[in-house]
Amino acid sequence: MADPFSQWKHRTIHDLRRLRNEPILAVAVAAIFGLLLLFIVYPLIRVFAVSFIPDGAPTLRLYREFLGGWFIRQALLNSVVMGVLTAVGGTLIGFLFAFALTRTDIPGKPLLTAAAILPIISPPFVSALSIILLFGNNGLITRQLLGFQEFAIYGLRGLLLSQVFTFFPVAYLTLRGVLESLGGTLEDAAMNLGATRWKAFWRVTLPLCLPGIASALLVLFIESIADFGNPLILGGSGFPVLSVQVYLQVTGMYDLPGGAALAVILLVPSVTAFLVQRYWVARKRYVTVTGKPTRAVLKVVSPATQWVLFAACTAVALFVLLFYATILVGAFSKAWGVDHSPTLRNFGYVFGVGAQAITDTLVIAVTSSPLAGLLGMGIAFLVMRRRFPGREAMEFISILNFAVPGTVIGIGYILAFNQKPLLLTGTALILIANFLFRYIPVGIQSGTAVLRQIDPAIEEAATNLGATTQTTFRRITLPLLVPAFFSGLVFSFVRAMTAISAAIFLVSADWNLMTVQILSQTEAGRLGAAAAFSVLLILIIMAAIGLIRLILGRIFDYRYQATFG
Repeated sequence: MADPFSQWKHRTIHDLRRLRNEPILAVAVAAIFGLLLLFIVYPLIRVFAVSFIPDGAPTLRLYREFLGGWFIRQALLNSVVMGVLTAVGGTLIGFLFAFALTRTDIPGKPLLTAAAILPIISPPFVSALSIILLFGNNGLITRQLLGFQEFAIYGLRGLLLSQVFTFFPVAYLTLRGVLESLGGTLEDAAMNLGATRWKAFWRVTLPLCLPGIASALLVLFIESIADFGNPLILGGSGFPVLSVQVYLQVTGMYDLPGGAALAVILLVPSVTAFLVQRYWVARKRYVTVTGKPTRAVLKVVSPATQWVLFAACTAVALFVLLFYATILVGAFSKAWGVDHSPTLRNFGYVFGVGAQAITDTLVIAVTSSPLAGLLGMGIAFLVMRRRFPGREAMEFISILNFAVPGTVIGIGYILAFNQKPLLLTGTALILIANFLFRYIPVGIQSGTAVLRQIDPAIEEAATNLGATTQTTFRRITLPLLVPAFFSGLVFSFVRAMTAISAAIFLVSADWNLMTVQILSQTEAGRLGAAAAFSVLLILIIMAAIGLIRLILGRIFDYRYQATFG
């Protein structure tokens, strides 16, 4: 029996020969590896180097100092706890919406869908401020309606509320793509054989959704522990989290090596979550798209359960709409929270002072989003459907940029691209590269979740009939990936429009972003102008989502039958 090394050597040689016979595939693999190493690995190496060699000589001094103090240990524990709670809560709500909107005929689907997507396009800082205005010590609900003299919204309670309702749309988009790809035949067969509705859901639907659920849990966990905007506003001094400490270490104390060391510590739970998720999902096979005709299923839900789902989704939607009504009132108010007399002065200020930021944001987002969507689907296809040396490494590297706090990504890009021959600092290219490689993991995770449900025999049949790899991908696989591609494209565009943590280090006098303007207006106390920027962002993003849906439907002849009603 051959030893493991000999088996690995044999497989590697075989895979290299296969690449030699498919030159286009070999070029694609080499190009993607080059881009990942340049824009993900290299900046992180620079961050590691600064944290381990702060004074020109290798040392663990920074790690001993931070891990030896109770405050940083508590911040790390709080980050992990908040990540787990946010991932579980956000995935539950996301699955609730995805299941109700794809497996029932409840009324008001367009409004519920819009409510499910609104939180993800919430600009940073303003969303946290809306929670304070609603539930703070002087909140509209807690003080003026309920009469509470004091209400502790800061800390775990307020931060968990903010993060769950901010990030659950990520889970919704992922799980909706998975549920739309599920054929109805298996659920029909289970009930025709005597299974109850609950048993069909528990034994058929839910297990087939596990790849998407695991992907959603992973993404939400990483989003939560890397977020610093919401914790900065709502965390309070009594509930420190590590992402905020990274930001404060760099911007407040001007300690770049210390911030890099804290970022390396924060990377550990993110990478651990990724490895656990990948191992768990890889143990099972989830094929549901076989090329055979299927039909939609609605009878899997009883009338009573359908109304329960409708009530639950409506309750969440009403809270989301209340959340955004606060922002809308602030945008048209003379003094947000004090004088709500209607005025258009805030929008006049936005279009006057922020015109360049609006244009720059659109240029960056429109450029980076399609690239992120296509690259994400390409990596997912290569990882799931092709064998080549370094396939696992490609998948692992692609998630790293998403797992690290955005502040450190920004620092890494400054360290990596601030000198020739890679002098990108101050240009649009550094912002495009940041958004492109930071948010492709969502497209990759959505793509791999759907590909696990597509029987490879469909693609094998095309290959046996003479189709090349690229033709099979373009004509067979890519149309089946449209729901996942839509999720990745929307998420990339939304994040490019609303991101702040990394971008705040990369903007310049020539290229500014609306989110940086929102932060500046918030810090200056012009909350009405910040709210007006936020309303404008929401309108732009909603229009772009509709346009993306239209373009994809025309290109791939695919109808998003319930995406927006």
